[in-house]
Amino acid sequence: MSERPVFVATHPRACSTAFERVFMTCQDTLQCAHEPFGDAFYYGPERLGERYEDDEEGRLSSGFSKTTYRNVLDRLDRDASQGKRLFIKDMAYYVMPPNNGVPSIASSLRSPANGVSANGEKLANGVNGDAHANGVNGHSHTNGVNGTNGVNGHNHTNGVNGHSYMNGVNGTNGVNGIEKSKRQGSDPTGNPTVIPLEVLKKFHWTFLIRHPRRGIPSYMRCCSPPLSETTGWDHFMPCEAGYVELRRLFDYLREQGLVGPSVAGREDSGAVKGKDEVTITVLDADDLLDHPEEAVRAFCRETGIPFSKDMLKWDDGGNQAYVEEAFAKWNGWHNDAIKSKGLTARTHVKKPVTEESENEEWRQKYGEEGQRIIRACVEENIPHYEYLKSFALQF
Repeated sequence: MSERPVFVATHPRACSTAFERVFMTCQDTLQCAHEPFGDAFYYGPERLGERYEDDEEGRLSSGFSKTTYRNVLDRLDRDASQGKRLFIKDMAYYVMPPNNGVPSIASSLRSPANGVSANGEKLANGVNGDAHANGVNGHSHTNGVNGTNGVNGHNHTNGVNGHSYMNGVNGTNGVNGIEKSKRQGSDPTGNPTVIPLEVLKKFHWTFLIRHPRRGIPSYMRCCSPPLSETTGWDHFMPCEAGYVELRRLFDYLREQGLVGPSVAGREDSGAVKGKDEVTITVLDADDLLDHPEEAVRAFCRETGIPFSKDMLKWDDGGNQAYVEEAFAKWNGWHNDAIKSKGLTARTHVKKPVTEESENEEWRQKYGEEGQRIIRACVEENIPHYEYLKSFALQF
């Protein structure tokens, strides 16, 4: 079984912090890293995210304005050198340019000799090694973020978040709306991230998902009053939903043989698991919430983490202090997970919902325009969720 660092790749509001708390109980054997790549994505000199692009004060006050992707990886290396196995939970979109932007290896991760990356990629001039004009990392954004007349003063036209999707909603006529033959990556293998493939190979990859009908409204809530007064995020950006990036990463890791071909929990399929193979391990948040012990036990089996029922309980002062310090940088986002005492199966019955009842609920909470944007974002990302769900861990 692999002893590589476990990397749980996910999207926002997937109950991932509650899941992370399970493994934060194992302080004797695991060193947990909470969303480390967000520091470079939002605040650092190689930032890919647009949210703080015009907010220098916000970047400086974060304490991460000088953090590069190299700094993040060096920090993870230090954590991994402490004699414990590393457990990382992070957003897939933190290592990719938004809006299907063309990635290139982050400048701090390139070899200084001859402008060649760790993957042997020949680099040219410009941000992240490519001579691009107009936009973050060579990606030009029009008709979208920072416009007017929309939710919280942001205009989203020409597709969700100002991004026009041709040939279907981000999933038809090619992976993620992009014909495979035309997909571009940061190296000849089609790497969709700014992290060299040789670095990606160091991790034991797993995935956590949640249906957009629950994840997207939860994200909108964190970007709207009154919670936005705590989070500091005063508008919702559909490009941060994270499903398309998670799918792109998932497909790339499969193509490169970093996960699969065996699917966790599908032993009856007849497939023979390779000796050193990392199974495709996709956990659905609803399965986790309905059957926490079974889900965590199955996840531990696939990753080689020793399982104990005590992992599902954390009602002690030492663990609480550890968690509060780890989650402090994302104020307001993890309140429920911080206040929790453990992970127990939910007992309330799921009420049947219709599109009409959902729309009305969202309309009452976020207004007419908010409801419209949530619905568009949900519908856009359902194909990606359902695709990943088809690989979900069974137990």
